[in-house]
Amino acid sequence: MPNKSLGQHWLQDCQVLSLIAEEAAITEQDTILEIGPGLGTLTSELLKRAKAVIAVEYDSELARKLPGQFPGKNLTVIHQDILQFDLNQLPKGYKVVANVPYYITSSIVEKLMTAPNRPSLTVLLGQKEVACRLAAKPGDMSVLAVATQVFADVSLSEVVRRELFFPEPKVDSQVVILETLKQPRVEAEDQKRFFRIVKAGFREKRKKLRNSIAAGLAISAPEAEKLLERTGIDANNRAQDLSIEEWLRLTKNSV
Repeated sequence: MPNKSLGQHWLQDCQVLSLIAEEAAITEQDTILEIGPGLGTLTSELLKRAKAVIAVEYDSELARKLPGQFPGKNLTVIHQDILQFDLNQLPKGYKVVANVPYYITSSIVEKLMTAPNRPSLTVLLGQKEVACRLAAKPGDMSVLAVATQVFADVSLSEVVRRELFFPEPKVDSQVVILETLKQPRVEAEDQKRFFRIVKAGFREKRKKLRNSIAAGLAISAPEAEKLLERTGIDANNRAQDLSIEEWLRLTKNSV
């Protein structure tokens, strides 16, 4: 039985499982990292296409049983928390394909995008709301969207209805695709300051930028307004309205 505390919901629809694997454009040269393989239904689709699959499973019983389901296949099962897993042991250019527990999706994305050895492509099936947040455009941005889109182009694929899972979750899921950029949109030496500014802006996200930036950076509202004016950003905007390019300009003007 699925373990509710681990957010386990089994997807067994063959058509959807095949679609998820197809979205990763897997070739016979690819090594795939699968997060939370569970019963191995998606694992089966990945093994048909990839050179090798490395499956990281937190549930000890599932991790013990999975290898026996695929004798002779190039499958490595590791019993570990994915958030503790060392991505550096994977070959350069690896891909990630996974049906991830809703409650750690954001943490998984953060780990993958900020790792020294980032995947070339990530295809995740997760909560629809989180998938939409990852792919948000200016007007609906969040810290999660900014932090992800600094490192990857994000797009949405199929919505997967809740009734296709067992046990049925309370919400629908959606496939989200992260194509990792060869060069992040923010230079490595600027990233710490960039994210400090972004977090300052979102600290009180319902407020207008002049106020949220002032509070977040511990400066006066007039100083914040002048900073925004130098950057060419309307002080009446809110943090959710800004593009990554605008946050980057704001970072450079705040020096």
